[in-house]
This record gives sequence, C-alpha cells and structure tokens, in this order.
Amino acid sequence: MKAYLSDRMGAALLMAPLLLFLGAAYAWPFFGVVNWSFTLPEPGLGQYGTLLSDPLVQSVFVRTLRIAAIVTIVSVAAAYAITLVWVRGTPAQRVIAEFCILVPFWISVLTRAFGWVALLSNRGLFNTWLQAIGFISEPLTLVRNEFGVIVGMTHFLIPFAVFPLASSMRSLDDRVLLAARGLGSSRMRTFWSVFVPMTRSGIIGSALIVFVFSLGFFVTPAILGGGRSVMVAELIYLRIFQSPDWGLGAAISVVLVLFVGTLMALLFRYVRPKQLI
Repeated sequence: MKAYLSDRMGAALLMAPLLLFLGAAYAWPFFGVVNWSFTLPEPGLGQYGTLLSDPLVQSVFVRTLRIAAIVTIVSVAAAYAITLVWVRGTPAQRVIAEFCILVPFWISVLTRAFGWVALLSNRGLFNTWLQAIGFISEPLTLVRNEFGVIVGMTHFLIPFAVFPLASSMRSLDDRVLLAARGLGSSRMRTFWSVFVPMTRSGIIGSALIVFVFSLGFFVTPAILGGGRSVMVAELIYLRIFQSPDWGLGAAISVVLVLFVGTLMALLFRYVRPKQLI
C-alpha cells in the first residue's frame, strides 16, 4: 500500500510542472477572455444576448456547423479508403499510400490554400482545362464560396483522420475475418458487417478530430472563402481586430470552447478512451 501511494505521489510530482505550464499557457488566458465577455464594453450578459439574437452571428454558427459536418463526413470516408490501402494493401500500395499521407504534412496550410486558389479560380488550371476541351463555356465558380472552403479543409484534414483509423485497423484480429469468410460470408458482406463495425472506435476518433479542427479553422476559409463564407474563427478575428468588438469576440470564443469541451466530454462518456488509441 505504501509503495502504491509512493508511486502515485511520484507520478503527481512529475505531472505537476506540466499542469502548471498548461494552466499558465491556456487556462489563465482563457479566464481573461471569459472576463472580457462579461465586462466589455460594459458589465453584464449583453454579449451573450447578442449571440442569441443577432442573425449574422447565428448564421455564421450554422454555416460553421454545416461545413464542419460535411468536411468530417468526406474526410473520414476518404481517410478510411486510404488507410485501408495503407494497412492491408500490397507493399507497393502501402508505399504509395504512406507517401500520400505524409507529404501533406511537409506543406504549410497557407501554401496549400493558395495552391487550391490556383487550381480552382476562374482562370485556374481546372477551369482553363475544362474550357479548352469544350466541356464548359464559362468558368465555374469554385472558390470564394463554401465549395472551395470544403475542398481546401478536406484536403488538409484527411491525413489527420488516417492515424486513428490505422490504429483501429491494425488492432483488428484477422482470425475474425477468416472465420466470417469460412462461414460463407462474401468479401463485401465481411467488410460491411465485420470489418467496419470492428473499426468503429477509429471512425469515431477520426470524426471527432476532424470536426473539432474544422470548428476552429481560420486560414483556409479566409482564403478560399474570400470573405463570403465566414466561419466562427474568422468572425472572432473580425470582431477582435477590425470592428473592434472585443466583448462579442470573447463571448463567441467562450461558446466555441465550451462546445468543443462538451463534445470531448460526450466522447469520453460514451466511448472508452482506450478505444481511441
């Protein structure tokens, strides 16, 4: 018993500097933002009342949730296919999949966003090519709207969705799949009825990572949205640095943090943490 308490005490002492650092770096500034939301421009709950009554703020929150949901679905579906090749493909397929997963991490988000602008703009490569082959007569509007934002965010977030899925797939017992095949199940039925349900924890983990990242995305929506598809992070920036309306910007930040915290709490309430490793 003494040895157990001693080990726990030692672990607590080792964790103390990290907890103090996190408190100083994150918690203390966050409490300052909370204070702004209640005191600027005047004390009270006026800024939170604005969140509930201002159509502009409400439309931005709805747009953010809609884009985040679409990006999450598309990213996790694409990541699932890539991860399947990476984990269960031939050696050559695995090398190609690993290359596609890791190379995006070497390119900054800003560079990728401007790359998509070069591809999708009215005079970009994609529209120019479609007009050259006679498929379209007028350029398609693919940027400065929600479509461009979704494309850029999905491209950035797919690699982040791969790793929880890869962990889940690698921990799967192949004997279960062999047993299903031995009982007469087809490859497709084995995949949908056995393989996919057994990787559910990876799907949930990937979806959470992508959705949380999507809620706070700033650079890609600002560039590919062109100010026409403003999301929450950009709205906070506009209220803090351009309006300026620090109180409302702080209130939006607090609501966003609480929403993400609620998502994390629900995840660890209904999904065992070890399932996400």
